[in-house]
Amino acid sequence: MDWVLTLTLMLGGLAVLLLIGLPVAFAFIAVTTVGAYVVLGGERGILQLARNASNSVANFQLAPIPLFILMGEILFQTGVAHRAIDAIERVVTKIPGRMSVVTIFGGTIFAALSGSTIANTAMLGSTLLPGMLKRGYHPSMAMGPIMASGAIAMLIPPSALAVLVGSLAGISISGLLIAGVVPALLLAVLFVVYVVGRSILDPSVAPTEVLPDMTRRERWTPFVIYVLPLSLLFAVVIGSLLMGIATPTESAALGCVAAILIGAGYRALSWAKLAAALMETLKLAVMILFIIAASQTFAQVLSFSGATNGLISAINTIEPTPLMVLLGMIAILLFLGCFIDQVSMLMVTVPVFVPLADAMQINDLVLGVVYLLTMEIGLLTPPFGLLLFVMRGVAPPEIGMRQIYSAVMPFLLIKLFVLALIVWMPALGTWLPSLMGR
Repeated sequence: MDWVLTLTLMLGGLAVLLLIGLPVAFAFIAVTTVGAYVVLGGERGILQLARNASNSVANFQLAPIPLFILMGEILFQTGVAHRAIDAIERVVTKIPGRMSVVTIFGGTIFAALSGSTIANTAMLGSTLLPGMLKRGYHPSMAMGPIMASGAIAMLIPPSALAVLVGSLAGISISGLLIAGVVPALLLAVLFVVYVVGRSILDPSVAPTEVLPDMTRRERWTPFVIYVLPLSLLFAVVIGSLLMGIATPTESAALGCVAAILIGAGYRALSWAKLAAALMETLKLAVMILFIIAASQTFAQVLSFSGATNGLISAINTIEPTPLMVLLGMIAILLFLGCFIDQVSMLMVTVPVFVPLADAMQINDLVLGVVYLLTMEIGLLTPPFGLLLFVMRGVAPPEIGMRQIYSAVMPFLLIKLFVLALIVWMPALGTWLPSLMGR
């Protein structure tokens, strides 16, 4: 079978199954099964699929995925994050757009603890949005920071998707987790700059608030009690990776233990909440592992049919530079992000992009950060960005999708600017991982 036809049928079949509403895990397994039977030799192809699935799921490198998810679920179920948001609100004073700034600070902190964009956005929206609208904040200044900072969980560790990208693309998982820190913090800083600048230029979008009088002790005590312990959790996970004293799996396990101890220390952890956290972790982890089970065979089908080498040869005929290839990958990922979910983006593109990046000698950590940031942008891209619908679910009924689209656009431009910076200055993604173990 011609490699162009194989590539078209595999990717086209996957797109059709996703469009008719089949869950991504089942769609991917269905397409891979048919491809294995046709390309890899009938029954032998199915046996190869079974062997690959067993070997892929048994990979110990995947252990951080459920552990990172569990860590975030424990903090979410115990309500520790809500207390931290209240403590941050007390500390941030006398700054234009105060509540929007609080949202960005709180969203970044919780993103560094949960690793879940959906949980992060839903928590911020349900906690802060009603109060911001009641105080007279313009909907764009209320909803935009919530969605933008909620999506940072895709990039900043502990990101379960970063582990998935690393395992599928053959990128150092610990390096990729660390590589997302600087771009994530840069995003948060630029969000604050935009919010403060817009609030100064147009005070009507973020009215000045009359804050209750509090002593310094009353203002800072909740911060010390509810925020600093959470920063220790971040230090445990990231510090152990950066110093080279723990693998990603070990740091994730340490994070789970620390999250349990923090929840118990606040007397917010119960058997019911722990069971709920475990159940939510199980749902997400099983879906991801189902997809991984078929990923190796999917790549083998494309390779055995000649699709991978054929595509690389076709691209090499136009003699592109590595920058041209990377920009082309970004354009494809941004386009896909408008219509499909992040895991589907990975499944469709990794078998093609990774060999192509290797052939063009594109730095694997730069490729990984580009993947994470473009997928983060895809969460917020109209018309089908997932976090847009999460925001619609927590927003008042009178707020429509057009207002939500309008609110997120300035923050999308900031994310695109940071993406351009990473392409222009790859050291933004590679500098911190280069310090690991020193």
